[in-house]
Parts: sequence; structure tokens; C-alpha cells
Amino acid sequence: MKQLRLGLLAGLFAGAGVLSWGGARLWDSLGTLPSVPLAASIVLAVIAVILLATALSIRARLRAQRERRPGAKGVEPMMAARAVVFGQASALVAALVAGMYGGTGVFLLSFLDVPPRRDQAIYAGAAVLAGIAVIAAAFFLERVCKLPENGDDDSHTAQAA
Repeated sequence: MKQLRLGLLAGLFAGAGVLSWGGARLWDSLGTLPSVPLAASIVLAVIAVILLATALSIRARLRAQRERRPGAKGVEPMMAARAVVFGQASALVAALVAGMYGGTGVFLLSFLDVPPRRDQAIYAGAAVLAGIAVIAAAFFLERVCKLPENGDDDSHTAQAA
């Protein structure tokens, strides 16, 4: 499984932001721009909390297993792999969604004197921050589930060959 790359996520964020900014300008010139829902930032924040809770739970279970505590539950490799895949997928989607709301928010910055538009810009900014939280939680989850580098395996294979 490949690791998340910050460059890819930044590229998705920037690309979605530019397209969203251009789309918002075009849509506003043709009619009324659709509103930015407050629920977007709430949903992204909930996903970030779920990812963070999963990472903390797995980290605690791995620590207990490493310290050989009695009654410690191990972490099934398949469960850890599923958690990482969920984190990676969430990060990719969050980068796109945060970029989309970021582009719309940048467009709305020129209308801060209009109260409804100011509220929409705040909601868009909150969605961007929640998207960044999802990405950070996904990176943390991936780091927690990463297999340790084991130099002994390499030396045994080299001696066996």
C-alpha cells in the first residue's frame, strides 16, 4: 500500500480551488451563487474525529501489545489496513472538498460587506479548516499503522542467499 503524498493532496486542493473559484465567478455572473452549507464543515469535522479516535485506539492497543500487558488485545492486520484505506480515501476526498470550498470562499471574500455572503465565506473557511483536520488525522492514522522498519529481516535474507 502506498503512503499518502502531501504534494498530491496539495495539487488536488489547488486544482479544485481554481476550478471552484472560476465556477463561482461564472455562476454568480449568470445568477445567484448556491449557498455554502454549514453541514459541510460539520461532516468533515466528524470524519476527522473518527479518524483521530481510530488512530488513538490502534496506537493504544499496539502499545499495550508491545509492552506485553496481560489481557491486551492485538490489532488485526486487516483491520489496520482497512483503517488506513479509510484514512487515505477520506484525505483525498477532503482535499477535493476543501479545495472546492476554498475556491468559493476566495471568491466570496470580495463580498464581505454583504452579511449573507460574509456568512457563506465563514462557512467555506470552516469547511477548509475541517478538511485540513481530516488530512492531518489521516496522516496520523497512517503513521500509527505503519509497520516498523526491521533491519534484521534484511540481514537474514542476505545471509540466506
